[in-house]
Amino acid sequence: MNGLLILRIFFVFLCTFAGYSLGGVSASVPFAIFGFFVGTILVTFEMFARKVSLKGLSSAVFGVILGLLLAKLGTGFLEMFLHLQEEVVYNARIFITFACVYFGLTLGLKGKSEFSLVIPYVKFKRQELKEEQIVVDTSSIIDGRILDVVKTGFLEARLIIPRFVLNELRALADSTDHLKRQKGKRGIEILHALNKEPMIEVEIYDENVEGVDSVDEKIVKLAYTLDAKILTTDYNLNRIAQLQGGKVLNINDLSNALKPTFIAGERFPLKLIKEGKEQNQSVGYLEDGTMVVVENSRWLIGKTVEVEVTSILQSPSGRIVFTKLVG
Repeated sequence: MNGLLILRIFFVFLCTFAGYSLGGVSASVPFAIFGFFVGTILVTFEMFARKVSLKGLSSAVFGVILGLLLAKLGTGFLEMFLHLQEEVVYNARIFITFACVYFGLTLGLKGKSEFSLVIPYVKFKRQELKEEQIVVDTSSIIDGRILDVVKTGFLEARLIIPRFVLNELRALADSTDHLKRQKGKRGIEILHALNKEPMIEVEIYDENVEGVDSVDEKIVKLAYTLDAKILTTDYNLNRIAQLQGGKVLNINDLSNALKPTFIAGERFPLKLIKEGKEQNQSVGYLEDGTMVVVENSRWLIGKTVEVEVTSILQSPSGRIVFTKLVG
């Protein structure tokens, strides 16, 4: 249970106690119930108000004020030029006021992007970007490239690390298998480094996700509950989240997008490392890890040769460049 939840519970209890005290001896219970409902409503409003940007709130208030002004003009016109009964004028005033406020509010929310044109020299910084939340899974932590992305300043959000992800890292670090133990320790070190970064906020989410068993399902459900994105390098989690309408940031997709683009006929030197899958093929790798397949070059493994691009294959696991020997 985090501190914010404790504060909310305490506030509701305080409202209930205040209602009990105001009710006196005769009406203490009804007033206490009333205070409880008031506290609950205020806490609920505070939870939803965090998702409202300053720009949207300001444009909504401006729309309401504009609607009230139009309603005042409309009711003044009725009273000045139309001689109607007082009861009819009163009912018409109520209807016009609600109608004008509604239209002003909707127009203000729809046109919040142009709000600075309505009131010149007033600019609002987008606050919703600072409130963006990203749920981080185990694979992206172990991968480690998230730390490099954060250091560049391209990622501005609150990173949510669920407690069950920490438990999974701890289980890997305590494993008897050497490879799993190294992955777990690496993930824990990456988290320590992220926590020290001043450009990012890291929050540990302690509450458990009920109703699902696997870690991937918990991550998808938690992201849906928090209206957050998912950061991962896991292909299966990526597909599952997208099928359920989730927003996914895949580090592998980002890496593939930043790799150099080759065109047919381009030439470059390459060191051949090992045999390929097909007969007489060899394989080499670029500095960014891109695999390059060279036709009819198996007998040159271990040497650096000049190759020419013939085609490029983009697969979910990465990019593969097919080439041939020059000359």
